[in-house]
Amino acid sequence: MKTKSRLLIFSVAYFPFVGGAEVAIKQIADRISDWEFDLVTVNLDGKQPKVEKIGNVTVYRIGSGTWGKYLFPFLGAWKGGQLHRARPYQAIWSMMANYAGFAALFFKRTHPQVPYLLTLQEGDPIDYIKRRVRYVYFWFKQIFAKADYVQAISYYLGDFAKSMGYEGKISVIPNGVDLKLFGAPIDEAEGQKLKQQLDWRENNVYLITTSRLVIKNGIADVIEALPLLPEKTHFLIIGSGPEEMNLRMLTEELKVAERVHFLGQQTYESLPNYLHLAQIFIRPSLSEGMGNSFIEAMAAGLPVIATPVGGIVDFLHDQETGWVCGVQDPESLARQINHILDPNKQIEVAQIVDRARNLAFKNYSWDKVAGEMKEVFNQLIR
Repeated sequence: MKTKSRLLIFSVAYFPFVGGAEVAIKQIADRISDWEFDLVTVNLDGKQPKVEKIGNVTVYRIGSGTWGKYLFPFLGAWKGGQLHRARPYQAIWSMMANYAGFAALFFKRTHPQVPYLLTLQEGDPIDYIKRRVRYVYFWFKQIFAKADYVQAISYYLGDFAKSMGYEGKISVIPNGVDLKLFGAPIDEAEGQKLKQQLDWRENNVYLITTSRLVIKNGIADVIEALPLLPEKTHFLIIGSGPEEMNLRMLTEELKVAERVHFLGQQTYESLPNYLHLAQIFIRPSLSEGMGNSFIEAMAAGLPVIATPVGGIVDFLHDQETGWVCGVQDPESLARQINHILDPNKQIEVAQIVDRARNLAFKNYSWDKVAGEMKEVFNQLIR
């Protein structure tokens, strides 16, 4: 039997604490059976098993809480070295240029012969990231300089790697989405239950976003657009975050509180049913590494409005696969909403929605992404 290649992953978070990056690791690793994957992460709440097998990934948790994150560059590199001495790895993989990137860098300094892959999934503005690391900027640049290969989920993030001095090979491979989940018809029974819970009205128009409630996701701009729209226009917000109180205060100030529905965090599996309640998906981001939520909405057959920032421009083109609005421009937002809802534009809207859905199914399946990532792993060790 052929010996499997072994890959060590550094990631600040992992299941049960998940975002797009953690989902990507699992979806990719579970589809590549001829590699073994170990992962070193922070025991964020201090309550998770120190060692656990999740799918095709063996997870090693170290440290705990905030201090665990701060110490992860050192403890992660130490733990990785310990595991490497016991059973050597053919390559290491850092998920994002953050604390995990520092851990990978310190591992690489003591094991220079082990190829190092850096994945970029950052969603914050690049200028903000650079300001945040200004006191360790030299070492932050080394995360890029010492990488043997960079994979980015958008061309925007590929350019970020180049701006940090990286001169090697870059593969742009986006995250995938669960097309089977988001492309399926609505569960009628579940849909009716949601309508009753939300007091859903047939003659209303519902906008929807699935988003962490932070400034960069532009939720306030949608709320500020509501006074410019008919009173029957409502806004469903799925997600939580530190801006929730400010957003609620804004709805009161603009007298649209009864039209804005904060639905909190929902399970991933339930999201398609919420999407099917709405007529338009909207997220006017200030920055975006890629934006899986847009692709999920496209797969579900919703018209999508977004800003032309970051990785969004890789897949959303105005009047082709979606509608573009200005950054922090509620009036532009309202114009695009009215355009999509115009009875005379429905054939055009249907054609754009169909093109977007076809794009999602063609380019964003996890099987396709995993196949491309496997080729990156193989190139890394050649």
